[in-house]
Amino acid sequence: MADKHLVFVTAFATGDDGAIHAFRLDAGSGALEPLHRTGDLDNAFFIALSPDRKYLYATLSNGSFDDVEGHAAAFEIVDDSGELKELNRQSSKGLATCYIQVDPTGKAVVIANYTSGNVASYPVQTDGALGEMESFFRHEGASLVDAARQEAAHAHCAEISPDGNYMYSCDLGTDQIRCYRLDAATATLTPSLQPYVRTVGGGGPRHFTFHPNGRFAYANNELENSVNVFSYCADTGILIERQVISSLPDDFDGESYTADIKISPCGSWLYCTNRLHDSIAVYSIGEDGCLTLVEIVSGRGNYTQNLAITPDGGILLAANIDSENYGGANLVAFRIDGDTGRLTAVGEAIPLPHPSCIMIV
Repeated sequence: MADKHLVFVTAFATGDDGAIHAFRLDAGSGALEPLHRTGDLDNAFFIALSPDRKYLYATLSNGSFDDVEGHAAAFEIVDDSGELKELNRQSSKGLATCYIQVDPTGKAVVIANYTSGNVASYPVQTDGALGEMESFFRHEGASLVDAARQEAAHAHCAEISPDGNYMYSCDLGTDQIRCYRLDAATATLTPSLQPYVRTVGGGGPRHFTFHPNGRFAYANNELENSVNVFSYCADTGILIERQVISSLPDDFDGESYTADIKISPCGSWLYCTNRLHDSIAVYSIGEDGCLTLVEIVSGRGNYTQNLAITPDGGILLAANIDSENYGGANLVAFRIDGDTGRLTAVGEAIPLPHPSCIMIV
């Protein structure tokens, strides 16, 4: 019998459409079965799973994403039906709360606020609820290469290293990746030995991820449609740039923005989404961590946003958020070819209002 996975997907919307949806994924067929809907959650944007898979953490913004202070929310996963029980919320002390992550011990949660350009951390209580904010850092500066998007600091992610010792925040507004030391036992952040690393001027770094071997790290540049490759030193947290590679076809000259990057569990393939081009770039990862483009495939919807890969590396899920209307907003499954990393769509696309983040339990 094929493996079944519980999947949570946020709906980045307000009112009746704002929710976290639960599905059952059949990894054999790629079929997605709707299970449960946790509603009344305005602008549920990003989610993270605790290491013991008992709790889900989400970013929420009541009413207005850009103008109203956001929240970090904790939920208990009640059972395999996908039902969620809200435990509590804590203020993000920032605007456009766009990213949340849990450290490998499950003792600390970190967030990023895009519009206000700050990051923060919270302790996790014994019942999975969030304690009061422990650390808060506001980024300063502006790249100004793109005057409209880089007029100020814009923290776009808060990603924790595999060993839990460091946290990295891509800042789209400053063309920097900020580096912090994380003490999970106290849920405190402090600037790292390397406080930041510069990325491509005007690139606008967005998301950050680590290779499973712990030797390499990757960031996608939203504004330039490219991926940065770094060597990573776990002892010091230092990043050294190795490569920058485009995520678009050579002959494309239209408007597009990258959104998310994910690496297959085997460490052989990296996937990057292109919004407006509405595609997924597929790369092979070499022994040196550097990337070679394999293919660029349609995301099968509008504004291809977020990705998630099953633990066995067999299925990739893509959320097409469709920023203008609900006509092309959906959740799509692709089969990953184990030999080439190439993607083949399987099952039926599931229409959803503004799906923005996927978490496979």
